[in-house]
Amino acid sequence: MSARPPFRRRKLARRIRRMREAAGMTIEDAAAALDKHRNSLYRLEAGETRLDVHLARSMMDVYDHYDPDLIDQVREALKPGWWTAFGLRDMGYVDLETEASTVWELALILLPGLLQTESYARAVLETGSLKRTKPELVNQVKVRMIRQQRLTSEANALRLVALVDESALWQRIGGEAVMRDQLNHLVMVAELDTVTLRVLPRDLGFHAGQDGAFTLLDFSDAEDPSMLYVPHATGSLHIEDPEQVRRARMLVDHLLERALGSEDSIALIERILAERE
Repeated sequence: MSARPPFRRRKLARRIRRMREAAGMTIEDAAAALDKHRNSLYRLEAGETRLDVHLARSMMDVYDHYDPDLIDQVREALKPGWWTAFGLRDMGYVDLETEASTVWELALILLPGLLQTESYARAVLETGSLKRTKPELVNQVKVRMIRQQRLTSEANALRLVALVDESALWQRIGGEAVMRDQLNHLVMVAELDTVTLRVLPRDLGFHAGQDGAFTLLDFSDAEDPSMLYVPHATGSLHIEDPEQVRRARMLVDHLLERALGSEDSIALIERILAERE
């Protein structure tokens, strides 16, 4: 996973940078007025270090800009991520997904984590290249299951658009019983208002998405740029570059045009289930 700063800290960093710029102050001027070293202020504005409440109040005074929500945002950014209660650290993707409003996922071999059953998720994590202790495995499965709760949350719903290659439906992750249970689960969750499940059938042959799985994340605040998350063999990439995000979104739109409709996708899953009996 990437060691990039947490989402909330980066969001806060953009906010204090805009405050300084609106005040017409250079970073050198602001650092001197705040009795901070230039590099220290630069790291705060990059989200690399934590901003505390006292310094935030000083910034509002120095920049002559009262922001009633700033202190609450500082306090939120100082809190540890919910997943740390399970002994997990450096969860770059979970940090992003926790703040996202919509997830667009292209899945090729493995089904999206938000749609996995507990048994399927355990099988995936057990056979991964990263060696985990039994407690770590148990906690990672718990975190994956907790993430899924947002699909049915009334207060903080997450929308998922899942593009799944048919090959993922024919895998034997965890054995036949686990896969049958997983496919039945897909049929069930596809009925949720928050879930759009579309299958890329194998009769398409090679398609543009087969170069690699990826996820696009959108956020409810228009000031938060969409993110492109690309997993790879030794980690992942978190990409904010607007052009790369735009190209990924164009690919999603292209694949949605070629994928089966929602009803036909479920019908295909049910046919595969019948064949696997």
